[in-house]
Amino acid sequence: MISQRPDLADELLRRSAADQYARGVREHGTVEQDLDLMRAVDADNIIALKRIIAEIGWPGRTLVGERAAEAAWLLVQHADPAYQQHALPLLRDAVAQGEAEPWHLAYLTDRCLFHQGEPQLYGTQYVKDERGLRMAPVVAPENLDARRAEVGLRSHAEYDAQMREQY
Repeated sequence: MISQRPDLADELLRRSAADQYARGVREHGTVEQDLDLMRAVDADNIIALKRIIAEIGWPGRTLVGERAAEAAWLLVQHADPAYQQHALPLLRDAVAQGEAEPWHLAYLTDRCLFHQGEPQLYGTQYVKDERGLRMAPVVAPENLDARRAEVGLRSHAEYDAQMREQY
């Protein structure tokens, strides 16, 4: 899909790459995160994302293309909780219009619920503490995989294995 705003697409992709680099994601694996760089990149990215969203609304796939739309989702995942909450209905509308992936909304929904101290719906948020790595509380765990499947996420067992391997 060719974007109608290649300037915004390029900016979102560049910012997403900086986000991942600061978090230690490299082409051939991962390295330790640079927390100072991560804070600086996140602060700069949120200013840009706020500007972009104020100008055009949620940057959906028709306007910026599939990869850049996913980059916008990634940037909001790393924004402050108040801005995530602000962006949630915008992303919800984008998903309803076919402009963003349902799994993007699942992750942001869980992140917002987690920050509010509420149980999550899709099991995407984990905590690491003295008890080790574990999924944050989830609503009706017996229906978790069904909810995950509805939004295009793989089973929780597969996700959990990936999280444990990664962290």
